[in-house]
Amino acid sequence: MTITWSNFFIQLISFAILFWLLSRFAFKPLFSVMEKRRQLVQEQMDSAQNNRTDAERLIEEQKQALQQARKEAHDIIEQARTTGSKQADEIVQSARNESNRIKEDAVRDIETEKNKAVAALKAQVSGLSVLIASKIIEKQVDEQSQKQLVDQYLQDVGNKS
Repeated sequence: MTITWSNFFIQLISFAILFWLLSRFAFKPLFSVMEKRRQLVQEQMDSAQNNRTDAERLIEEQKQALQQARKEAHDIIEQARTTGSKQADEIVQSARNESNRIKEDAVRDIETEKNKAVAALKAQVSGLSVLIASKIIEKQVDEQSQKQLVDQYLQDVGNKS
């Protein structure tokens, strides 16, 4: 096979012209589309990475918010327990104070009634004493009669109280 140099140069020139035409009209737009596609894929990968980072950050924030909410709930429960305990203690103390007050009032009432009863008894005793004295003076009795009067007086006092 022999190479014809004229055909060779014509084919070489044709190839060069074809290559120039392809590079000008086909390769540039094709490479431009491929570069745009590469940039789009790169942007989507960067966006996906940013979204993943944001998602991880949001998950961490949610975990922290949940932990904070649990802590606040625990604090509220503890505060409620403390408040309930304090209120129970206050109620018990109030009941004790009221009980003591009622007891003191009852003791005072009993003492007052006792004093009234003693005063009434003293009035009766003094009345009976005067009565006995007047009977003794009237009778001028002997020792036996006086003993009878005293026994009768004590019996009257015992019956009236």
